[in-house]
Order: sequence, then structure tokens, then C-alpha cells
Amino acid sequence: MSLDTLITHNMLTPASHEARPDACALVLMGGGARTAYQAGVLKALATMQPQGAQAFPFQWLFGTSAGALNAAYLASVAGQGLAALPLLARFWTGLRSEQVYRLEAPGWVRANRLVAGWTLARQVRRHRALLDTLPLVDTLHRAIDLQSLERALEQGTIEALGVTASSYTSGEHWTFCQTRAGVPVQAWHRPGRRADFQPITIEHLMASSAIPFLFPSVPLWVEGHKEHFGDGSMRQLSPLSPAIHFGARRVLVIGVGQPQRSGMVVRADGDPTAGTIAGHAMASVFHDTLQADVEQTQRVSQTLSRLPPSLASALPYRPVDVLAIQPSFSLDELARKHIGELPAPTRNTLAGLGALDTARGAAGSAAALASYLLFEPGFVHALIELGEHDAWRRKDELMRFLAPHAPPGGAAAVP
Repeated sequence: MSLDTLITHNMLTPASHEARPDACALVLMGGGARTAYQAGVLKALATMQPQGAQAFPFQWLFGTSAGALNAAYLASVAGQGLAALPLLARFWTGLRSEQVYRLEAPGWVRANRLVAGWTLARQVRRHRALLDTLPLVDTLHRAIDLQSLERALEQGTIEALGVTASSYTSGEHWTFCQTRAGVPVQAWHRPGRRADFQPITIEHLMASSAIPFLFPSVPLWVEGHKEHFGDGSMRQLSPLSPAIHFGARRVLVIGVGQPQRSGMVVRADGDPTAGTIAGHAMASVFHDTLQADVEQTQRVSQTLSRLPPSLASALPYRPVDVLAIQPSFSLDELARKHIGELPAPTRNTLAGLGALDTARGAAGSAAALASYLLFEPGFVHALIELGEHDAWRRKDELMRFLAPHAPPGGAAAVP
């Protein structure tokens, strides 16, 4: 692909307004319960700021799947400034699986695959998915103050909140954006992905985090008609694109994917278990394109930085400085230690289907599947601690990246 095609059609479409040179966007990737990791990174980030720092550090917030829930929560408390960041960790530590989803199953379902299958079939008939997510609707209504979110936008604390979902109806990937009045960014339309400007609601958040098969689809209105949406991680090819469309020159992105996952599992002989297949399917849904998008952005930014100043100043494009943080330890392995915390109905049903076989090690278990559903204290605390650890390990990079008036154009390494 030529540089011109890459710039014009993929990443560096010029924004409709010039943002502050030191403004920073935050991009939060999806991954179910695994996204508690992001709360740990941000909690550490707040702690390491210099004494006296109080301002909320991000001008734009973009999220996908459970990352969209984190982004919307942060937007709703952004008026509290830097203190908003550790509040996200407090939200996560108070969360339980029963506040996210519900699965009704008899206690003896564990002993029989037919009964387990019948239980899940009944759930699908009732809720159009394997799990009932009405508890999450209630949790989000209680946790996210949409009026405070709108107030943060109107006061200029933040300029935009973007939430990404995937349309089952059209197959297109949508980013729904809410901005403060007077931000002249135009909606974009690229092959397979587009944007729409409308107030973010709980329905948008439910749509973005609707894990296929597990959570039901959510209807949303776009361009005067209704489409049904599911998890925004599906078909997400350019996670950094919304931030760049808004003119961000610096982007901090926190993922929960694991490019190194294949090297962290225990090898096992024999056929894969149901848990292995389910975990692999979930990893495919949440296939993390972040690393490729970051590397592509860095290559283009480096090329632009090397242009002669006279030519660079004549172009409508600017380099984008990206810093990406991802887990340094296998989240599958972390989840394996906490599988017993799953709610009994969920644990028993999955065990009845043979999807929680841990006897053969991580390679033959449902650790990956469980990691998306483990909204329980043990796993959440472990994720937050890992996020804090990874952030402190890269403190110098983070502090340089977020320093006031830091000149954009550098390329941060991806771990």
C-alpha cells in the first residue's frame, strides 16, 4: 500500500479543526472483565502525576466493548479532574458478575451435558443470547451519570466521547460520538467503518459491549432507521482512527490483548476441549488489531517527520505520537487461578458442557473464556494490580508522553 493511500484512506485524514498541540486522546480497547486492567493503569497514572496536578488529562475518550463502559464512566466523572482516574478502579472493585449478567440454572446441571445444553437453549429463547444482561443495564444507569457527562462536554473538560459498535444489520463498524457544541468535526465514512454524532446513551454502551452469543444484540437508530448492534471489537480494523479524525496529535491506548499469548500456554496432546475451542473463539472475536494499527501509525508518523520542513508545512497532515500499553502477563493464566469465583450457575453450566476442564493445563481449559466473564473481586483485583505494575514499569515513558506541551512526533515502542 502506498503512503498516499495509507494516509488518505486509513489514518491521517485531516481533522476539521486544529486541536491544542499538547491535547491527548485516550483509547480503551475491549475484552469483557479483562478491561479492569485499564483501571489499574489509569489509577497508577493518577498517582505518578506531579504534586499540584489536578486537570483531567484527556481531551477525547474513545472506547470499544467494555472499554466503552470505562470511557463513558471516565467522561461522566471528568469534572472531578485527575481524581476521576482512580474512581474507575473503585467502580471495578465494587463490581460482581451478578451485576453484569444472569444465568438461571439448577445446581445439578453440572452432572449432565443434556441438561446444561437445555439450560442454555432456554436462556437463548428468553433473552436472545446465552446470558441475561438486564443486570448490566441497571448497573450502568446507577454508575454513569449522563448529565454529568454532558456537563463535562459543555464545560470543555473533555471535547468528545466516542463509543464503537458493530452492526449485525449492515456489517458496518460504527463509532457513535458525542461532542460539546461548536466542535466542527464532520462524520466520516470509510469502507466498512463510519461515524455518527448523537448523544451517548446506556443503549449505546450495551450495544458496544454485547459480546456475540453471550450478550443479546441492541437496536440503535442510525440515519433514520433501526439497526441491531453487537460488540465493537468485531471487525475493528483501525482502533486509532476516531482519535485521529478528531485531530489528536497524541494518543494513549490501553489494550487487553496478548500478542504473546501463544507462548504462555501449556502444550497438551489430544483433541482440544470445549473450553479450548470456546476460548479460542472469544480470542478471535476480540482479536486485537491494536498492535498493527499502532505500528502503522508510527511508520507513517516517522515518514512525515522526516520530510523537508518546507514540504511538511505545506501538507494538511501531522505526525501522531502513540503510546500503547498492554498486559505483560498472560490474562488467561491469571483467570485460570480464579475460575472458582464464577457464579455457581455459570460455572456449573459450563462445567456440564465440558467447557471448564482445567485438568490439562491452560491449553486445554476454559481460562480464556472465563477471563471475559469473571467480574469477581479476586480476578478484578489481580487485573488492577497488573495494570498498576505495568504502568509503573513504564513510568518514565508515560511522564514524558503526558508532560505539558510535549512536542508530538516521536514514536513510542509497543511492548
